[in-house]
Amino acid sequence: MKKLTTVLFLFISVGLSAQSLKEISLEDAIMEPYKFLAPERLGYFAWIPETDNFLMAGKDAESNTLFKAEAPLFGNKRLITLSEINQAIKNDDDDTLSSLYAIKPIGENTAFLTTQTKAYLYNFETKKAEKVMDLDPSGKNQTYAPNNKLVAYTIENNLYLNGNSTGERITSEANKEIVFGQAVHRYEFGIMNGIFWSPNSNLIAFYRNDQTMVTDYPIVDVSKRPAAVNLVKYPMAGMKSEEVTIGVYHVESKTTVYLKTGEPKEQYLTNVAWGPNEEFIYVAVLNRDQNHVKLNRYNIADGSFDKTLFEEKEKNYVQPLHPIVFNPKKDNQFVWQSEKEGFNHLYLYNTDGELINQLTTGEELITDLTSFDSKGKKILVQATSENGLSRTVKWVDLKGKGSIVSNTKGTHTAKASPSGKYFLRRTTSYSVVSLYEVCDYSGKVIKTLLNAEDPLKEYQAGSIEMVQFDNGKGALLNARIIKPHKFKKSKQYPVLVYVYNGPGVQLLQNRYMAGASHWMLHFANKGYIVFTVDGRGSENRGKEFEQITFRNLGEIEIEDQLAGLEYLKKQVFVDTNRFAVHGWSYGGFMTTGLMLKTPGKFKVGVSGGGVQDWKYYEVMYTERFMDTPESNPEGYAASSNLDKVENLEGKLLIIHDTGDDTVVPQHSEDLLKHAVDNGIQLDYFVYPGHPHNVRGKDRIHLMKKVLDYIEANL
Repeated sequence: MKKLTTVLFLFISVGLSAQSLKEISLEDAIMEPYKFLAPERLGYFAWIPETDNFLMAGKDAESNTLFKAEAPLFGNKRLITLSEINQAIKNDDDDTLSSLYAIKPIGENTAFLTTQTKAYLYNFETKKAEKVMDLDPSGKNQTYAPNNKLVAYTIENNLYLNGNSTGERITSEANKEIVFGQAVHRYEFGIMNGIFWSPNSNLIAFYRNDQTMVTDYPIVDVSKRPAAVNLVKYPMAGMKSEEVTIGVYHVESKTTVYLKTGEPKEQYLTNVAWGPNEEFIYVAVLNRDQNHVKLNRYNIADGSFDKTLFEEKEKNYVQPLHPIVFNPKKDNQFVWQSEKEGFNHLYLYNTDGELINQLTTGEELITDLTSFDSKGKKILVQATSENGLSRTVKWVDLKGKGSIVSNTKGTHTAKASPSGKYFLRRTTSYSVVSLYEVCDYSGKVIKTLLNAEDPLKEYQAGSIEMVQFDNGKGALLNARIIKPHKFKKSKQYPVLVYVYNGPGVQLLQNRYMAGASHWMLHFANKGYIVFTVDGRGSENRGKEFEQITFRNLGEIEIEDQLAGLEYLKKQVFVDTNRFAVHGWSYGGFMTTGLMLKTPGKFKVGVSGGGVQDWKYYEVMYTERFMDTPESNPEGYAASSNLDKVENLEGKLLIIHDTGDDTVVPQHSEDLLKHAVDNGIQLDYFVYPGHPHNVRGKDRIHLMKKVLDYIEANL
């Protein structure tokens, strides 16, 4: 196995002696990464609609001061402070804005503001606020109309509309197992919300999720006396799934029609998008096998099916993750994203379903479609580069020609002005902490808004190296090595392998700290190497790389993690007899699998919130990657950790949250049952009341438990 390239960046203190550098405590590593250990960032930024001007917050002492910058020079003009705005909207209940993020510019001198109980129109010239509507503080999933005069929201399982002082019920369903206006399909397929306003604010599309046929799973709440059972709807692989439909509410007539999405009822309705003229709504309809998607169009007037514009079929699975995006200047053209050519690319279609042009090609897949320019001729996109590690920003025209506007390696994101003449570009990389620049159309820097310093410059932070190696199967893998602050070439260090390696996730990227967590720096400084590999099956390397694990989760991924061990064994600074492994969720599945399926490779493992048998995991995710237990019994048997527990060598700690409704506790409990049945000793620890993973101050306890266990047994 040959090491091909190595990229090194080292956190170096500036003007401080080694003795004066501060230690990174575990408490700081867990609780402060979003405070003083985080790179400085813009506190607020927003382009003003129909202009090339923007609003931004100051930094440090001026973080709650709003500035206005006007094209083409973008000089800062102080506008107002958060406290001044709150003085203008002060009312009897003293409900005010908590941050500048509650401000949405809607015109050159006006903004839409929201508190917990009210919405306002605010004029920056007169410094006066006009109340637009009262809000129900108990409302969830608040989604504002484009005209900023209405808001749709949910209370419990029903959907409401509010444009005045009292809420208007759109649905009145007594059965709590039928839910309206909330995300469905367990947030798969790019679904993040359940309310979709039409462009002119006349209509609301919403999900109706019938879960009456889905099995209940008991989550036990031990904080009560006696303990109480919280029943959650949890469709396990191969079992009955939820039945979803889409309603369309006509605001003026106060009537609702439902789209006639047809049979079978167990299908996935994804990527909901409105047509520009509010005549049609577009839905990507995916079959339960997840290998056949149709882009369907429905009439708004009566919900009837109009036509299928096109279909895509795949041998393994297809993942429709993005709604169509219409050309702002041509109502009959839209862009569709697809992996049908092996990498996620953009395709320009007309509304007859005819392909006009493939806009992007090659092995640099598109990770984000930011926006069209105002003329509808070019699209600002983000794409991968550097073997998936970097992100470039470029304009792509409708003939498929692209021009890159980020000319350095690293992770670039961009937010274009309404005209497309300018954009805000943020850059972060191994050597750039966080850089914000306003650029012109070509990428030329007009003004630098912020170039953040390294918040770790005063701390004992070891080096983080990015390496690439051949896995022996023809795949070039990205890996990260974290070394102690006082690393010595002559010394051999034990290794902690931090693992995930599951679908849809990429741990390593050319950005600040290369995606590492601060606790890894803390642990490395105790005399360890912390190592991570993005093996085959992980995200943003193309369909072949990602889908090679289809129907056999935990097989190819283990091969690549072991290839990482072989790479490490060739490094003179590695103690080849002392390897540990830790991961959470899919990483917990991998940790247990590495301990049980490759006994003796690792002396100790800590598996958190891990899948132990895919038959216990939910329908949408599992069946995409594994099919059903009935259609793929061999794959489910091979991937299961349960019947391999007797292979255990070394020490294994299983951690699970009692409130976990993502990877339900049954996974770990069944593994424990198999261990008892086979006379195998392993360790178990639970976190009462926590859902999937442990957050807040209790995370200090979690990571201390994990790291202490590794130290004690490695």
